[in-house]
Amino acid sequence: MSSIPEFGELLAGAEKSAVHLEMRDAYFSNPRFEAWQRGDRVEWENRASWWRPFHQDIADAVARGVTVRRARVVSEPVTDYIRWEHYQTVANIEAGELVRWLPRRSAWDLLLPGSDFWIFDGDLVRVHHFTGDGHWSGKELCGDPAVVEQHAAAFERVWERAVPHDEYEIK
Repeated sequence: MSSIPEFGELLAGAEKSAVHLEMRDAYFSNPRFEAWQRGDRVEWENRASWWRPFHQDIADAVARGVTVRRARVVSEPVTDYIRWEHYQTVANIEAGELVRWLPRRSAWDLLLPGSDFWIFDGDLVRVHHFTGDGHWSGKELCGDPAVVEQHAAAFERVWERAVPHDEYEIK
């Protein structure tokens, strides 16, 4: 797995598009989530306090003309983790991502892959694997056109139904 390029490298090579589908209701805990649970809030006006290399990678790609879209399939009522992700999405939007949310009850008739993934330029899919409790367990890279097309079609079906971030109300 060490030969699989990191996300930033794949995004830096993208020329047209990068799409991301997230389907878990919780991921591993992290210090920013834990701080939010304690009541800490981001000072959005102080960009230096929250802007990370990931955001810069997204902003750089968007500046090059790459369209970056993220769709999240979520259960409702949402978990605390998803509530936090919704709050944090301000940073994704500021970086230039387009983000939408699809309640799981609205996705019941869609055939979706079993893992989260990114697709770069419609040519390469990077699959993310997680354990049952949300910890990272690995990644795979696939350039098989049939597999990439299946994942791209799943993403597009979700995207068409999903609610834009600024219209999605947390329940």
